Amino acid sequence: MLFSTIPFLYFFLPSVLFINNVLLRKNINYQNVFLLLSSLFFYAWGEPTFVFVMLLSIVLNWGFGIWVDKKRENKTWILFLMLLFNLSLIFVFKYLMFAMNVINEVFDTHMRVPIINLPIGISFFTFQSISYVIDIYRHHGEVQRNPLNVGLYISFFPQLIAGPIVRYETIAAEINNRKVTWNDFTDGVERFIIGLGKKVLLANNFAVIADHIFSLLPEYLDLPLAWLGAISYTLQIFFDFSGYSDMAIGLGRMFGFHFLENFNYPYISRSVSEFWRRWHISLGSWFRDYVYIPLGGNRVAKPLVYRNLFVVWLLTGIWHGANWTFIVWGLMYFVLLAFEKFTELEKRNFHILGHVYTLFFVVVGWVIFRSETLTDAWNYLHVMFTPSIPNSSPLFLFYISEYKWWLLCGLFFSIPIVNRSKLHPVINSIWCIVIFFLCLVYITKGGYNPFIYFNF
Repeated sequence: MLFSTIPFLYFFLPSVLFINNVLLRKNINYQNVFLLLSSLFFYAWGEPTFVFVMLLSIVLNWGFGIWVDKKRENKTWILFLMLLFNLSLIFVFKYLMFAMNVINEVFDTHMRVPIINLPIGISFFTFQSISYVIDIYRHHGEVQRNPLNVGLYISFFPQLIAGPIVRYETIAAEINNRKVTWNDFTDGVERFIIGLGKKVLLANNFAVIADHIFSLLPEYLDLPLAWLGAISYTLQIFFDFSGYSDMAIGLGRMFGFHFLENFNYPYISRSVSEFWRRWHISLGSWFRDYVYIPLGGNRVAKPLVYRNLFVVWLLTGIWHGANWTFIVWGLMYFVLLAFEKFTELEKRNFHILGHVYTLFFVVVGWVIFRSETLTDAWNYLHVMFTPSIPNSSPLFLFYISEYKWWLLCGLFFSIPIVNRSKLHPVINSIWCIVIFFLCLVYITKGGYNPFIYFNF
């Protein structure tokens, strides 16, 4: 089930809010059970068979949490078993087909590659499961004796299938002790509407341009059209993913949970390092705290620091999908971040040059990320950087004419010009009502709906 669909907005969300916040408001245990069942129903709406995969993950990670909490000494091997299970789960569903295809190509074997469907959001809920057990191991959260509460943490529908990756320590106390205040609820509603607007009004319109241009053969592309497609996808993926995160954070607040921010205007960054402190913050901090720092972080010799960066960015690329494009995309950022660390770039005042340099590589990176194959990425980038006589000016001018206001809005809302907290409450309320009404009109008309990060 998608947030930006009629079944969710008209039926699922109002029903769950009414039952949880009105009928069950005095009993948090009933609320937890109800939200767990609602979340499983939400997931089963589109993935009925994969609910059992999630239930297996919940039960085993609940057991690992109990086990690591009871064990006084020699607990490392429990973490090893937990990681073996969770990473094997991701590998089988997400990477087994890719690995077998690579083996067939490299060793000229002829293994039959099975067709394995990918459970939506498996990378997100598996990473949350890992953080649950590790946080208990580190005494960063109290173990949940009740498996239903572990199930709620892992499967809670707002952040279940596209993040943000919520750490157990962030909401450990709120699972058993939370209260929905009026301010939290209204803030959550506003945040949800802003996220819905980002997705439905902005990302979906940019997707029309990006999908068409990226589907063209290289001979039908030219430099301006290729750049328009790359910029459109750059805007699409930001408003698509940050919109989902806004909706997830808003929904969490409506139910009394406070998730951490996942985006902070990444396109205003003056370095690649700053960009990754502002983009998909929950994933970056997860790899920092559970991979980079345990490997030694910055506290080791310089060569080992670069090794740690390499491991993190190789894993970041792999996390996004079983495709060479994601691996190359991750390693590109490793090279850039290693360069910035080596040159101490962030200590230098580049200002405008820093913005240009960062956005240049971000756009190039999104072309690689968006492409189906490395050959497609190379062909597209070749067109972007090869001066030629324009042969697609009618199509380019059509998109500029039809979508110029959407493109300008995308550029405008990518930077922190408007501070809604300083708007008069009445103006802010009217603004949200207008956005919500426009979203309903677009959703009712039908159109482009899938969230990009559902695939990860």
